[in-house]
Amino acid sequence: MEVTRKKITIVGAGHVGATTAQLCAYKKLGNVVMFDIVEGVPQGKALDLMESAPLEHFDMKVIGTNDYADTANSDVVVITAGIPRKPGMSREDLRDVNAGIVKDVAENIIKHSPNCIMIVVSNPVDTMTYVAKKYSNLPKNRILGMAGVLDAARFRHFISLELGVSNEDIHAMVLGLHGTDMVPLPSHTSVAGIPITELISKERIDDMVQRTRDGGAEIVKYLKTGSAYYAPGASIAQGIESIIRDKKRVHPCPVFLEGEYGIDGIFMGVPCIIGANGVEKIIEMDLNEAEMALLHKSADGVKKSISQLKV
Repeated sequence: MEVTRKKITIVGAGHVGATTAQLCAYKKLGNVVMFDIVEGVPQGKALDLMESAPLEHFDMKVIGTNDYADTANSDVVVITAGIPRKPGMSREDLRDVNAGIVKDVAENIIKHSPNCIMIVVSNPVDTMTYVAKKYSNLPKNRILGMAGVLDAARFRHFISLELGVSNEDIHAMVLGLHGTDMVPLPSHTSVAGIPITELISKERIDDMVQRTRDGGAEIVKYLKTGSAYYAPGASIAQGIESIIRDKKRVHPCPVFLEGEYGIDGIFMGVPCIIGANGVEKIIEMDLNEAEMALLHKSADGVKKSISQLKV
């Protein structure tokens, strides 16, 4: 009996896209298509990745292409295409260039994979997910951004360093936009069920919250010519796995809000259940007054960004 594998397309064969492709192959999530407009780059990286198959024991096929036709009938499409940040740049500084790129990608992808679930990674991600929805016209459950998983992973790592405990025992929640106005929630972050507010001083928690907000910029400052890709790639792969394997993981993701948390008409990070149907449920947490105020401030940032779009 022939086994039908899922098809995963990754648009953008840079560091983030290539790392995501590698993890999808190693996790045996499905066949992978790496698309890029630069001739030779996706083909070369795909061949290199396939030559690791005998060592990593996977039978998934990975191909590289410059032709959208090769992406046809994809189950999941990841958009990583766009320019990366350089030191001193905010994610918003990428907005206008990346909006044009994401618009073009969304229009081309939907011609060939009208029933896909789309994950947007390009920055500023909350705004770019809005652009992708506008030009793909996908229903809201079939399009989401990748941000909160990454931000929560960074927060978890800093907590692990502080307490000297395993990352596996730390559960963190980060809401809001993917940027300096993100909303890490110490009150909903725990170590083996113990609130971190019982384990760490407020001053140290505040420091870790700020480091989480600056997590991407800290890496950009070190790299100078690019931005993070290992942790983003792992975050994307976790989301793809939840869809492909219908795991129904609870992830904080930029999703389209229609009144949840008193916010309407934008994409922003909130906890949701991710499964075979994409965004299967948005979870409304019980936030205190201060947390809700920060979330709405974050939403205002997304609204401002969208209002300034030139596409």
